[in-house]
Amino acid sequence: MAKMPVYDQNFTKVDEIEVNDAVFFGPVKDYLIHTVVKMQLANKRQGTASTKTRGEVSGGGKKPWKQKGTGRARVGSIRSPLWRKGGIIFGPKPRDYSYTVPKKVRRAAMRSALSQKTKDNKLFIIDDIKLPEVKTKHFISILKAFNINNTLVVMPSKNRDVELSARNIPNVKVLCIDSLNVYDVMKYENIMLHKQSLERIEGVYGL
Repeated sequence: MAKMPVYDQNFTKVDEIEVNDAVFFGPVKDYLIHTVVKMQLANKRQGTASTKTRGEVSGGGKKPWKQKGTGRARVGSIRSPLWRKGGIIFGPKPRDYSYTVPKKVRRAAMRSALSQKTKDNKLFIIDDIKLPEVKTKHFISILKAFNINNTLVVMPSKNRDVELSARNIPNVKVLCIDSLNVYDVMKYENIMLHKQSLERIEGVYGL
């Protein structure tokens, strides 16, 4: 098993920890990452777009003019799709865009995403995050010590102080380990991983 450095809040190396090679140093399969991210984005779609057909728009109950003898084209309703303010022929209707991919694919995609971040030196393991008080400036000081900004912070459990201190910082998101997903891992440039989250990640995604 490979070893990765563990840092404190001041970006000082305080320890080394063994990590699962399959999770953090495995092969990067871009097509798996793409498949899962595409699924997540599809599942986020509301699918509420709706247009009215000729049977749903108001008006059009009376035939505008008689069928024959006027010299004009025959028309049965002023709400024909060919007319202004008429119905929409093949417009969208409310639908469910969500779908799923196999669990093995989702887990393999997560291993690829984490391995990509490790390969790019964008994944940092932090020993702990302790703030003297709930202040944005205290969390910004941690980011400055690591010289990073666009960051996903993965905590082992809900931490109100960290979440409140980081929520107003642009391009920074605090996530509980239970909510870790491929889309957020790839969306943010850097990953700050709490040391206590490792066991859970390796237990779920390890081979």
